[in-house]
Amino acid sequence: MSAADTPRSHTPPLTSRELAAVDGVLQDVKASKSTPDVTVTTAPDVGTPPAAFGAGGPMLKQFDQSNAASRIMSQASTPPRSVVGIGGKVAKPDYSEAKIVLAMVGLPARGKSYLSNKLMRYLKWLEYDVKVFNVGQLRRSRARQRAQQSGKREDHTASYFSHDNVEATRLRDQLANDSLDMLIQWLREGGNVGIHDATNSTRSRRQKIVERVSKEKGMSVIFLESVCDDPVVIAANVALKVSSGDPDYKDMSREEAKADFERRIREYEAVYETITEPHLSYLRIKNVGSEVTLCHIHGYLQSRIAFYLMNLHLKPRSIFFSRHGESQFNVEGKIGGDSALSERGMRYARALPALITDNIGDAPLTVWTSTLQRTIQTAQYLPYPKLTWKSLDELDAGVCDGMTYEEIEQAYPEDFANRDEDKFNYRYRGGESYRDVVVRLEPVIMELERQENILIIGHQAILRCLYAYFHDLPQADLPYIKIPLHTVIKLTPKAYGCDEERYTLPIGAVDTHRPKPKAPPPPIPASHTGREYYTKDA
Repeated sequence: MSAADTPRSHTPPLTSRELAAVDGVLQDVKASKSTPDVTVTTAPDVGTPPAAFGAGGPMLKQFDQSNAASRIMSQASTPPRSVVGIGGKVAKPDYSEAKIVLAMVGLPARGKSYLSNKLMRYLKWLEYDVKVFNVGQLRRSRARQRAQQSGKREDHTASYFSHDNVEATRLRDQLANDSLDMLIQWLREGGNVGIHDATNSTRSRRQKIVERVSKEKGMSVIFLESVCDDPVVIAANVALKVSSGDPDYKDMSREEAKADFERRIREYEAVYETITEPHLSYLRIKNVGSEVTLCHIHGYLQSRIAFYLMNLHLKPRSIFFSRHGESQFNVEGKIGGDSALSERGMRYARALPALITDNIGDAPLTVWTSTLQRTIQTAQYLPYPKLTWKSLDELDAGVCDGMTYEEIEQAYPEDFANRDEDKFNYRYRGGESYRDVVVRLEPVIMELERQENILIIGHQAILRCLYAYFHDLPQADLPYIKIPLHTVIKLTPKAYGCDEERYTLPIGAVDTHRPKPKAPPPPIPASHTGREYYTKDA
């Protein structure tokens, strides 16, 4: 018999649960020996993947096809005895060495506060400790305190901002210094990025900031200059300023407020000096992303900040979130897997195009789905371009994939209780935690900020993480955000937040939401797109 005739044994590929079980055995072996017998070698980080690995790219598609079998779960099997428990808590990253003063630079109505708040929300979502120190808020708060004591309201009209007004200039310099001192003290107490939101419009003012920060060990300073020469954007910013309840213009008509604010801008323009100092670390952003200049940006966090800011834009747009239609696993109460839609889920998929078209009209829209068939099936009737993202796949439940919560509680009672106690940080054995999902969704956030109208057909955990980013929600509430089936959530980003609308189609579906034990459910956040005019730290 020739070698070609020799029968060959065929070993089927391991399922996700079997791989997770092997992982558990290796971890237990490692824990039981002082010197582990298993060496794990990881490939070096090679940075951002090329376009071929992007959403819909050929390499990603090839990867998804090769891993299709591992996403299809069979019946739950009993893990080997050596697998003790299903996971553990993931520690928060140690960012204690990151200490950055980010000082804004720019004329009034150029989007400084918009950039400050967007950056704060992004870095907080990634678990950095970030705070904005707005000099204008500090000025109004202290003026209000003095008015309450004296009964006399201070005049903060355009003349207050004239550099010919010696006393007012001294007071404004003192406010800027006090705000910077408060920021530095906050960094000393454990903060990572303090944003000094002020005009900082002259070389002398910026040099004072550099000299002050240089006295602090381990702190660095970056300047972020926001330049805008688009008259339409400037006019919109001025209109927002005078129509949104700014206390500086209390008891003024809108016309009077607009005229005074434009005089204030001219006072700053008379002394404004754009950043040209060759020794400074800075980013200059023109018209919120149309042109970006970088100088002396070093290190991981600084680069991360720069990359995020380079991806922002101001074009009006809407972002739609929808979970997939009800799936067979939803009906059976199972988590994870790659099951198809139920009959009601298919009805939702057929009804979805009319709802989206009614909202978006003739505007362009792109649909993003995960690689799992229930999201792809839900999107199949939508008449828009579609992209598939591996990063949008549901949270990996590891050894618990394909099980019901009742089965998990029976098989792993201690771990079930531990996950309920700290759902954001708890990682399934062989799977993920919500914290892991936030990390893998960062490229999705970057791309969302670059795009215009997007509909994401995703999964419960994924949409919770994205929703928390846009609404700046705390980690403790994130795993319990209610994202129902057969409901479309429409988010419209605004200057200081997001407007939200929800549309529920009259097609029944099971309720997969598990509320936080022994705690009231977090409320759906009210739309908050207004600006804050006072600070609590005055």
